[in-house]
Amino acid sequence: AKLLKDYNLGDENVVLQISDGRVQYPVVPPSGLPPLANPDILEGENDLTALSFLHEPAVLHNLKVRFLDYSSIYTYCGIVLVALNPYDQLPIYGEEVIDAYSGQDMADMEPHIFSVAEEAYRTMTREEKNQSIIISGESGAGKTVSAKFTMRYFAVVGGASQQTSVEERVLASNPIMESIGNAKTTRNDNSSRFGKYIEIGFGRKGDIIGGNMRTYLLEKSRVVFQASQERNYHIFYQLCASRDLPEMRVLKLGGAETFRYTNQGGEDSIQIPGTDDVVDLERTRNAFTILGVPPDQQMELFRILAAVLHLGNVNIQASGRGGDRSYIDERSLSVFSKLLGVERTQMAHWLCHRRLAVGGEMLVKPMPGQQSLEARDALAKHVYGQLFTWTVTRLNSALRAQSEQPKSFIGVLDIYGFETFERNSFEQFCINYANEKLQQQFNRHVFQLEQEEYVREELPWSRIEFSDNQPCIALIEGQLGLLDLLDEECRMPKGSEESWARKLYDQHQSNNPSPHFRKPRMSNTAFIILHFADMVQYECDGFLDKNRDTVFEEPINILRASQLVAELFQQKPVGGSLSLSGGKSSLPNGSLRSGPGKRAQREHKLTVGFQFRQSLQLLMDTLNSTTPHYIRCIKPNDLKEPFVFDPKRAVQQLRACGVLETIRISAAGYPSRWTYAEFFSRYRVLLRGGGLQTKEQVQVLCQRALPELIPDPEQYCFGKTKVFFRAGQVALLERLRAERLRAAGVIIQSWVRGWLGRRRYIKTRWATLTIQRYTRGALARRLADVLRYTKAALVIQKTYRMVAIRQMFLMIREATVTIQAFTRGSLARRQYRLVVAERAAVLLQSAVRGWLARRAYRRVRAAIVLMQCCVRRRAARRELVKLKAEARSVEKFRELNKGMEVKLMQLQLRADQKVRCWGHGRCASLSIFFVILCVMSVHPECVVQAVTQEGKALTAELDEERRKYQGLLREFTRLEQRYENLREMSMLTEVLTHYIQLHIPLAWVPAFLFCLCDDEDLVPLTSDLSELNRALSDLCIQAYQQLLSISESRLQPIIVAATLESEMIPGLSGSGVKLGNFRKRAGSDPRAVERNAGETPSMAAVLRELGALHTALSRQALPPTLMEQAFRQLTHLLSASALNSLLLRKDMCSWSRGLQIRYNVSLLEEWLRSRGLQAGGAVALLEPLIQAAQLLQVGKKTDADAQALVHTCTALSTQQIVKILTLYTPHSDLEERVTLNFIRTVQGLLKERSGGQPPQLLMDVRRVFPVTFPYLPPPPVRADQLDIPDSLKISFLRRP
Repeated sequence: AKLLKDYNLGDENVVLQISDGRVQYPVVPPSGLPPLANPDILEGENDLTALSFLHEPAVLHNLKVRFLDYSSIYTYCGIVLVALNPYDQLPIYGEEVIDAYSGQDMADMEPHIFSVAEEAYRTMTREEKNQSIIISGESGAGKTVSAKFTMRYFAVVGGASQQTSVEERVLASNPIMESIGNAKTTRNDNSSRFGKYIEIGFGRKGDIIGGNMRTYLLEKSRVVFQASQERNYHIFYQLCASRDLPEMRVLKLGGAETFRYTNQGGEDSIQIPGTDDVVDLERTRNAFTILGVPPDQQMELFRILAAVLHLGNVNIQASGRGGDRSYIDERSLSVFSKLLGVERTQMAHWLCHRRLAVGGEMLVKPMPGQQSLEARDALAKHVYGQLFTWTVTRLNSALRAQSEQPKSFIGVLDIYGFETFERNSFEQFCINYANEKLQQQFNRHVFQLEQEEYVREELPWSRIEFSDNQPCIALIEGQLGLLDLLDEECRMPKGSEESWARKLYDQHQSNNPSPHFRKPRMSNTAFIILHFADMVQYECDGFLDKNRDTVFEEPINILRASQLVAELFQQKPVGGSLSLSGGKSSLPNGSLRSGPGKRAQREHKLTVGFQFRQSLQLLMDTLNSTTPHYIRCIKPNDLKEPFVFDPKRAVQQLRACGVLETIRISAAGYPSRWTYAEFFSRYRVLLRGGGLQTKEQVQVLCQRALPELIPDPEQYCFGKTKVFFRAGQVALLERLRAERLRAAGVIIQSWVRGWLGRRRYIKTRWATLTIQRYTRGALARRLADVLRYTKAALVIQKTYRMVAIRQMFLMIREATVTIQAFTRGSLARRQYRLVVAERAAVLLQSAVRGWLARRAYRRVRAAIVLMQCCVRRRAARRELVKLKAEARSVEKFRELNKGMEVKLMQLQLRADQKVRCWGHGRCASLSIFFVILCVMSVHPECVVQAVTQEGKALTAELDEERRKYQGLLREFTRLEQRYENLREMSMLTEVLTHYIQLHIPLAWVPAFLFCLCDDEDLVPLTSDLSELNRALSDLCIQAYQQLLSISESRLQPIIVAATLESEMIPGLSGSGVKLGNFRKRAGSDPRAVERNAGETPSMAAVLRELGALHTALSRQALPPTLMEQAFRQLTHLLSASALNSLLLRKDMCSWSRGLQIRYNVSLLEEWLRSRGLQAGGAVALLEPLIQAAQLLQVGKKTDADAQALVHTCTALSTQQIVKILTLYTPHSDLEERVTLNFIRTVQGLLKERSGGQPPQLLMDVRRVFPVTFPYLPPPPVRADQLDIPDSLKISFLRRP
């Protein structure tokens, strides 16, 4: 509202302007004035404690604005995350959102449940201290969903180190517990009817290695009774809906409407709209399988559940005089007994009788019909309760760490919120008691944080009083408190609710009055407790029975004899250890079946209230030993309508969950806190002194100037690093700042207007003088022109006559010359054409005759070459076949060798024979000798010549034989060496084939070794390379994925800091500071880059990483298309990560930051273009981020701006555009917030453009683009060009 008229003391009304019109607000005392509103700059603040005025209307208005106008369901309230149930599916829980919040500081991001989970995880890994996340709220507020999302976040960021996927088993426990522990109520279709505390254990590396679950106060009464429009537990309806399955037919189930335990809520409540019980049962069975429960054990579990349903249909009727006896219709009892494997007659007998001990004797007494019905229902509740306990123990056994003990854990507490109904019973009493304990722990923790902040800043502070609910807790659990008196009454043989109520009145109203206890005026069996949240009246009816949880021993003994359910009743009550390192459970990790053991010793049975008090105390001890984180779930309306806000219901829940108490504690101290640098930057106009200031000078200046601005010293306080303000002082400073700026604006306007007036006078005077000067000059020039024109007329006449005669002469002469020239040119061109035509004919004839001759010559030469090639090829093939045959048979060459040896021996023998013949015929040839001598005497030169020729002939023949023998020896040696080489080649081929089958990379083996190279042709090896091609293809894909994985791991930690946070334009973002509570906590993640260590990453770091990758790929001669695909994938990662972070960070959505982001992206775009990578689509993927930066810079006021915005931002979805407009925060007084009307106008225009597209807020960071490996044929490299390593021993492949 806006104040239209100043208020004066004594006025009865205040005139206000609200959204509905003008109204007069009545004011009786001065304290009755309406509360003040916060400044516009705090409109829609994401932290309630950052508001200047902390009161309920301001809190409700801020939540309403964020919920309805900004569609933000999460808001911080100090250390508490307030979560409003939207009753709608929102696209803010995908894996891309988890990636965006992983590793980020809590203050950097928009409020989200993932932000709280990340804060808990980082605190655990940094400080090595256990954490707890406490989720509370009313039924239907979204506690279960919030717990599921929290566990899902831990499962994603803390991947299991074991091969059994522990995080998958942790998530698998959710559908099981929802089936057996959740039911439909009038407020919620999936209400948890029990509380649970889940501990997720983490190892030394921050990965999930185990888990443990502890449950509280299961609502067993729902098994036998449901109110109108409510249902029993989901598992019963899932079994009935799946009755037609083959394995379910043995259970003898019918529809849910046929069983008494499932039809009490009415026919309309049997089926929940939007759910499928058959599908839900299949999901539950899959979860059991993941947790290691085999199908036969699952069927045993379903048999027990089906037996409970049949037990409810057992009809027990009264008989005898006065109905003191009862009998049973045994049709349903037969099915129950058969399913559980018990004696039907015994069960029928003990359902209608009980055993009493009288005077040391055991008597059997029949029970009336109503008491028998109660005994039947008590047995059903007890069986279901034991089954629930067994299931929880089985889950803990499956989730327990196997290899190592958890180093630390994070506990998730999903517990019921404060409840008050028209009729409140024992369950509401225990629930509200638990909330009293949790509220006490919450108040003390919040106060402790405030105290630590003041001590750290060395503030002189006095103790802040806060409402401690210890008296109310002592009323419940103290000595002679409500629980003690209840247990005492339960131990009485004839105890009753009336007697217990009288004891309560006597103890807490008469003897020791308690301010938190009251007696109703109109009832003697009820009492009132003033809880911290509200005053609740409890009806005593049913307290004793529910606290005793009585079930007769005889039916239990019959069930103990059953092999199916004996284990359920022989185990000890599961207290469970909240510590993951606790001892092993007493329940064996096996089937439900077990042999009948010894009967357990009779022990005193503990009451439900006593057990709940013990477990609650154990829970409080665990929470006090951990660092708590709080999530408060709020129902915005009771109609389950999406995005409908009911302020009355919201403020009621805010009081009940302690959010307003947190604000009250903050308001009691100093809620507004600024560092000196931030205060100086924001309120510099109020301080005296300018120029650059050091840190110490800024602090001294703030301490000297603040007393002049705020005279009351109690309204502020100076710390070591911050200045603290009381509630409302920031609004006062904002008003002073606005007044100072307004006064400065008036002074500036007066000076500017005076300067404009003086400037206007000087311009007018100068213009007048100029006009006069130009006028006088114009008159003088006009007179001179008249005289000049007169003289010029005479000259023109004379000259004109001369020119006319001369032009006529020149025209006649020019015409004559032109005619002659054209005639002579025509004759010359005709002669030239004849000569050219004759010359062309001669050239054409010579060219045709030459072409015909050359064609004939080429045909003859081609035929001859072809014939030569064929002949040579045929001869080469024969020679090749011969050589191959010779290579296979070495004996051939040995036979040739032997033949040559024989021939040599024959030649030697021939030579010897000639010598011998010459010796033996010596005498006989004397006559011939004498004849020869005579001849020699006559012709001596002829004889010498003949002998010489014969000797040379014999020597030449002997040398020829020796050469042939030596050649054969060399050929034999060469073939033998070739045989050994071929044998080694075959062995090498076998080894290579063996390596290929084992998928061993052979990247070091050149591809050219797979073919033999001849002088002219390439002869491929005759082998199948398909398996090798597939192996190499898989290797390529793996190498590509590994390359991208390594590159993404190096880029991921610096993307957001470099793209969004780095200031490549210095001083651009220092124009203003956002108001806020500055909740930023110093954090570190061992798996991420420390942002605070060293210099902040910038775009230069990103470009260095990309440049190093591009250089490495270029050196390896990677194909350009494959390089473009790789950088396209990396560019998508950069764009998606930066845009997702921008959509979740309010501090980044401003005009100056948009300009900075656009400049950073332009550097990346320029780098991609300089490397020639734009063809692969890498630059196009930056378009969403570029348009988001442009959206922060364009005008956002008029309808024309909306039209231009919609036409410009075509790469952004509707949700992304609206989110950026919603988060837009001015960092300067010159800017304005985006109005809601403008956002609605943009939404209307975007609806026409969407065309039914699915909602998309964040981009998928993990999206993988398909990759295509281009085929590059091998270059024609010859064998003689290869450099074959000697170690391969295949040098023989090259021809010598």
